[in-house]
Amino acid sequence: MVTTELLTRAFMAVAIAGVGAGVYGLANHLILARAKKKYEGLENFTLGIPAILYFTTPTCGPCKIVQRPAIQTVKQILGDRLQVIEIDASVRTDLADYWGVLSVPTTFIIDKKGEPRHINHGVTRAEKLLQQVQNV
Repeated sequence: MVTTELLTRAFMAVAIAGVGAGVYGLANHLILARAKKKYEGLENFTLGIPAILYFTTPTCGPCKIVQRPAIQTVKQILGDRLQVIEIDASVRTDLADYWGVLSVPTTFIIDKKGEPRHINHGVTRAEKLLQQVQNV
């Protein structure tokens, strides 16, 4: 009896986690689909060089302590083969809304043609950013 109840609860927990992961993946897919053909905020983008579009605010602690150093690490590794476009979401709320940014830090990986290919909500490690940039 206890074993059956335990298995039922474990199955429910796995199912809930799976549904949550699926919803998160679908939400990211929809945000990227919505961001296609969006060029506001990319006025300084140079075609032919991928970019990290980085939304931050001056009061964002994780942005300063973790995200910015991670982006700088990727920039040091790739040098001129990467552009970094930083946008203060508290000043440019119009751009944050336009791109569908709900929290900071948020990073978009923009391919060489100016198309968003990846989105990261929250702090993202340098290794993941580097892998995403190299994949585009």
